[in-house]
Amino acid sequence: MQHAENCFILRQAPHDNFFTTTFFLAIKGFLMKLSEFNYHLPKDLIAQHPLSSRDNSRLMILDRKNSSINHNTFSNFPDYFYKGDLLVLNNTKVFPAKLIGKKKNTGGKVEILLTQETEPGIWKAMIKSSGKLKENTEITFSLSGFSAVIVGKDKSNLSDEEYRAQRLIQFDSEESAKKILDKVGLIPLPPYIKRNQGKPSSTLDKERYQTVYASKIGAIAAPTAGLHFTEDILNRLKKKGVEIAEVTLHVGAGTFKPVKTEFIEQHSMDPEYFEIDAPSAKKIKKAVSEKRRIIGAGTTSSRTIESIDIEGDTVNPLRGRTDLFIYPGFNFRFVNALLTNFHLPGSTLLMLVYAFAGKNLAQKAYREAIEKKYRFYSYGDAMLIL
Repeated sequence: MQHAENCFILRQAPHDNFFTTTFFLAIKGFLMKLSEFNYHLPKDLIAQHPLSSRDNSRLMILDRKNSSINHNTFSNFPDYFYKGDLLVLNNTKVFPAKLIGKKKNTGGKVEILLTQETEPGIWKAMIKSSGKLKENTEITFSLSGFSAVIVGKDKSNLSDEEYRAQRLIQFDSEESAKKILDKVGLIPLPPYIKRNQGKPSSTLDKERYQTVYASKIGAIAAPTAGLHFTEDILNRLKKKGVEIAEVTLHVGAGTFKPVKTEFIEQHSMDPEYFEIDAPSAKKIKKAVSEKRRIIGAGTTSSRTIESIDIEGDTVNPLRGRTDLFIYPGFNFRFVNALLTNFHLPGSTLLMLVYAFAGKNLAQKAYREAIEKKYRFYSYGDAMLIL
């Protein structure tokens, strides 16, 4: 794990001597089983399309002090803020990371999800293909004259079970990769959002599977809590005296890596790139020192904030990779309130919500959301935990 510059240091969930203590913790019943984070969700509650307006989504309010649950709409989100609050947004921007190609020698279909550029023109990618995909296989695309070659395997970040393995794929050049993505790349919607595979991404998805403040290209999934914001909502917050800081965490395969261990403490997150510029770092440090409320807009913003330590008097930009895994028992040092969507059963995102809200209140909220037919997942409704 890399270390950050000057005033910040990356944090990581504790794994020291993990296997030495696992046996004893399991005997004492301290370890949490993956099954504790499962719930049944009717399929018709999985939102397939965004609402006509971003802020028309419903907003569930959880108050941790009195364990209460209330209901509102996101258009009233600013009502829960006070002058001096600091709202932290993740300004990552989703790029058209999904490609549909064919094996040049057989014509077999190949689905590619680019996850990380390791060097100019070479990418880590999760690939699904008809039949085996051998090294040096050439893949062609509908864009005439452009192709890519499988140059090796990378099994370090096995993720979605839909994909067989992570490979290294090389384009002719960095420029050719950009042209292919610009011309035929698809918005990498989650698999639970059903679209016609191989068809051009709809204008609506291109616009709405992106926050209104997205500016730093690099994510393969949107920070979905941010999808509810409109320019009007942001302006109303600013008029109330709410300060806004932007951070960047490029949502990658690590966020969605399925937990496959019996005990969640045995799971490890794949590192994801993040950066905080000097002005935002200064805002965060000042809010902490003045004991003002910090609200994380989404799990990715919150993980970014909680991945850092504040040290010294100087404030410098920060960049690095974080593999912080937040689950119940985690001590939140900076985030005082959390905006989030409703997440998949057994996901690390849901575990973070349990950690912040408390298991009993979170479970109660999810049961009530299902009873009241809230919309779930990326295009779904929101929850504000105070």
